[in-house]
Amino acid sequence: MSPEPAYQHGTPNQTGILLVNLGTPEAPTAEALRPYLKQFLSNPRVVEISPWLWWPILNGIILNTRPKKSAKKYAQIWMPEGSPLKVHTERQARLLLGFLGERIQPVPVVEYAMSIGNPSIAEVLERMKQNGCERILVLPLYPQYAASSTASAFDGVFAELGKMRNAPAIRTVKHYHDHPGYIAALAQNVRDYWMRIDGSGGRPDKLVMSFHGVPRFTLDKGDPYHCECQKTGRLLAEALELDASQYQICFQSRFGKTEWLRPYTAETLEQLGKLNTKRVDVVCPGFVSDCLETLEEIAMEGKALFVQAGGHEFHYIPCLNEHDGWIHALADIALSNLQGWLGLEKSKEGLEQSRQRALQLGAKE
Repeated sequence: MSPEPAYQHGTPNQTGILLVNLGTPEAPTAEALRPYLKQFLSNPRVVEISPWLWWPILNGIILNTRPKKSAKKYAQIWMPEGSPLKVHTERQARLLLGFLGERIQPVPVVEYAMSIGNPSIAEVLERMKQNGCERILVLPLYPQYAASSTASAFDGVFAELGKMRNAPAIRTVKHYHDHPGYIAALAQNVRDYWMRIDGSGGRPDKLVMSFHGVPRFTLDKGDPYHCECQKTGRLLAEALELDASQYQICFQSRFGKTEWLRPYTAETLEQLGKLNTKRVDVVCPGFVSDCLETLEEIAMEGKALFVQAGGHEFHYIPCLNEHDGWIHALADIALSNLQGWLGLEKSKEGLEQSRQRALQLGAKE
């Protein structure tokens, strides 16, 4: 068991919110990518292949070839402050804290952690315990539930709880793929982009909604991810007043030879290019923060596929990132899941009374 933080009577109990995202390497180098990819691809939630078969492939082939290739891609999108995913996640946590501070008192502790890499779930949970968090809401930054992402984040949290003698109360947010605030933020983000590139808000010939892919067999086994992506896409199209011919839902980031959810984004963009489509815009509703999969795979590789196949104008619409509507929606999602917990913190007077009672009963200062 991990040692418990020293307890002092009269210490306020806090409510905390833990945002969890996938993670990122520490630097855009092969040396930094190798441990990151090893941790990521060793997760049985991510790669559902027999370890006896997967281990030699991962350690004998992938970890000897892919880090260098991935590092070059990361180098193209790396920000001065670091990895885009980490930068945006950190900003979201900070903005969420500020927004909650305007709506409720006392303000919950807001932290973020990564399932892979740093700051780790273990490190952040320990810090939240040190800060007196007796109740923690775990809010993965994945709007659509998938075992490989959302459940993996939960695994990381509960694995750490298993090491604690005095574990905090935990609530989890499974998904919010159809939350009105999230859909409204997505729609407004798209409209804002359309106004920026064309003062009249002109629309593309096709809006491609690209979600991260997962193997097809996960759907057959009961993972709701595909259905939730479809619902998000439909609701976003309705909010933008698009008919069925004006948008396309597809899936990106295919890895390996097995069949993944279709249609594939790369093939879709190539087909649209071959049709000499004048303008295609791509939005990635399943990512709330820009990252390698959006900034390099879509904005660079996707654009090249489309243009080389004969397409004309291509636009990548940035993720929600720090969009005001998204931070409002994130706060609403958090607050709706904190019902019954808020207001449990004692006042200063109540804490002092508790401390005095404890001292009278023989407790040490």
